[in-house]
Amino acid sequence: MRHAPDYAMDDRDAVRALVRENPWATLVSHVPGRGLVASHYPVLVEDDADGLSLVSHVGRPDEALHELGRHEAMIVVSGPSGYISPSWYDVSPAVPTWNFVVAHLHGTPEILGDDENLAVLDRLVTHFEAPLPNPFLMHRTLENTAYAERIVHGTVGFRLRVTRFEAKQKLSQDKPDEVVDRVIAALRAPGPYENPALADRMDAVRRAPADPTASLPPAPADRADAGDDREERR
Repeated sequence: MRHAPDYAMDDRDAVRALVRENPWATLVSHVPGRGLVASHYPVLVEDDADGLSLVSHVGRPDEALHELGRHEAMIVVSGPSGYISPSWYDVSPAVPTWNFVVAHLHGTPEILGDDENLAVLDRLVTHFEAPLPNPFLMHRTLENTAYAERIVHGTVGFRLRVTRFEAKQKLSQDKPDEVVDRVIAALRAPGPYENPALADRMDAVRRAPADPTASLPPAPADRADAGDDREERR
């Protein structure tokens, strides 16, 4: 990822919140003799006072394709993003750009045993089912439990302790407030590029630039735990 100090997200808590809000992630590995391998799975943030850890699972045979646990891997998590038209700036010169939030998290996955993998699957289901009025939980019935214990063998759980990360939010921070106002208004207006999530993120960053965690919309509680460069100077 291109180094851009003006857009860098260096705060670990801000990155943790980004992952919690955007759990659908891309797992990328470089496998000798095969090259780059990518898969897509949901991830959960673990409570880790000393660092940042993610847990998830892959479906077999993805663990073999990635040679999971034998090499460093990268998990990519993306937040709101969208096209920004120069017509919204009302200044000249101006060119099109793309605003976005993204994090690259590096580490070597640790393979989980069946019992811990089953616990992680339970957490994942609980996390995503908890907002529903009638959550479908893995251990709601003995039948569900028996089924979960059978299918767990078709997955491989892992924990990735993040050894380093690169994160960036490019949200028109280099533009005057009046230009940012016009971009936010355009993103909230009906049309082909309507994008209220991106507008909210831009507004939050603009209102609280000194606090790295305040640049994030409020993160929901971890339901699993509760239930268990300026733009190329264009």
